[in-house]
Amino acid sequence: MPVESPAWLQRDVVCHLWSSLHFRTVTSSASYRFIPTAPGRSTLQLSGCWKASCSIPELDEIFGRLPAHLDHLKITAEDSLNWDSILLVFLSHFLDHCRKKQLAVDLTGLPEGVQSLLTLARKSTSRPLNKEKVQTGMIARLGQGVLDIFARGRDLARFTGEIVTALVLLFRGKAYFRFRDFFYFLQNCGADALPIVSLISILVGVILAFVGAVQLRIFGAQIYVANLVALSMVLEMGAMMSGIIMAGRTGAAYAAQLGTMQVNEEIDALRTLGISPVSYLVLPRMLALICMLPLLCIYADLLGIAGGSLIGVWMMDIPLYEYFVQSKKGLHMWQINQGIIKSTVYGVVISFSGCYQGLHSGRSASAVGEATTSAVVMAIVLIVISDAIMVVIFSL
Repeated sequence: MPVESPAWLQRDVVCHLWSSLHFRTVTSSASYRFIPTAPGRSTLQLSGCWKASCSIPELDEIFGRLPAHLDHLKITAEDSLNWDSILLVFLSHFLDHCRKKQLAVDLTGLPEGVQSLLTLARKSTSRPLNKEKVQTGMIARLGQGVLDIFARGRDLARFTGEIVTALVLLFRGKAYFRFRDFFYFLQNCGADALPIVSLISILVGVILAFVGAVQLRIFGAQIYVANLVALSMVLEMGAMMSGIIMAGRTGAAYAAQLGTMQVNEEIDALRTLGISPVSYLVLPRMLALICMLPLLCIYADLLGIAGGSLIGVWMMDIPLYEYFVQSKKGLHMWQINQGIIKSTVYGVVISFSGCYQGLHSGRSASAVGEATTSAVVMAIVLIVISDAIMVVIFSL
C-alpha cells in the first residue's frame, strides 16, 4: 500500500520545481538594453543566455531601437552573461551592420574571452580566399629558376655522399644493413620481373626482325636479319628495354614505398633511433637492382634473339640452326659486355632516382604520387643521357 507524502513535502517540491522553471524561463532567452551615456553616445548592455539553444533577438529589432543621432556605441555585458559561439556570430553580424551605418563600436566592455575570439574570427575572415598571384619579371623568374637548380644539385650531391658513406660503412661491417631485405628485393626485382621482361623482349625481337626483313628482302640478304636482331638486342635494346621496364615497375615502387614511409613519419623515427635511412632502406634496394638488372639484360638479349628467330624461320624460311649460327658470328664478347655495363649503370640511376624521390617526398598522398611520377621521369631521362654518353665512350 503506497504511503502518502506529507503536505509540507509536496509543497516544498512544487515550489522548487516552480523556481527552477522560472529560472530557466529567465535565462533561456537573450536580453539587452540601451543605456544613454552622453549626447550621441550610448551603451548596449547584454545579459541573459546568448547560446545556440536560447532565443536570440533579431538584428533588425535591435537596430530599430537604436537611439537617434547615435555616433558611438559601447557594448558591455553583465557578469552573469551565459554565452557560447552564437554570441560571436551575432556580434560579427552586428559589427558588419554598424560599419555600413558608419557607427563606431567599442568592445572593451565585453569579457576578455569574447574579445579575443572575436578579434581572431574577424582577422581570419578578413583574408581573401583567392590571393592574386604577384606578377614577377622575367629576370626574377630566371633567377629563381637558377636558385632552384642549385638547390636541387645540392640535394643530389648530399644524397650521393650519404650513399657513398653508407657503402663504406657496409664494407666495414658497421652499417644498419639487413640481408633479409636485400634478398627480398632481389626476388622482387629479379624473378618477379621475368614475365613482363619476357613479353617485351620477345615482342621487340619480333619487331626488329620484321622491320629488317622487309628491307633486306629487297637485296636478297634475308640471312643478315639474324645479325641485325642480335646486334640491336645486345648493344642497345636488351639493356634499354629492361631499364625502362624496371624504371616503371621497380623505380616507381621504391619511390612509393619510401614516400609512404615519409608520410607515416617512419623515416623520422629511424633518424630518432640513430639509424641511417640510407643504410637501412636505400642500400638493400640499390644493391638488389644493380645485381639483378645485368642478369635481366642477358635474359632479354636471349629472348629478343629467340623472338627474331620466329620471323626468320617462319617468314623467310631460314633454318633455325643457320639463324643461330649467323647470330653467333655477328656478335663479339666486347659487344655483349657493353650491354651488361649499360644495364649496370641503368640499375644505379633507376634505384638512385626512385630512392631519392621517395626520401624527398612531401607528407601527403598527392606528394607521394608526384614523387612516384618524378622518379619514373627522372630515371628514364638519366637512362637516355647515360646511354648517349656510354655510346660515345665505347666508340672511341
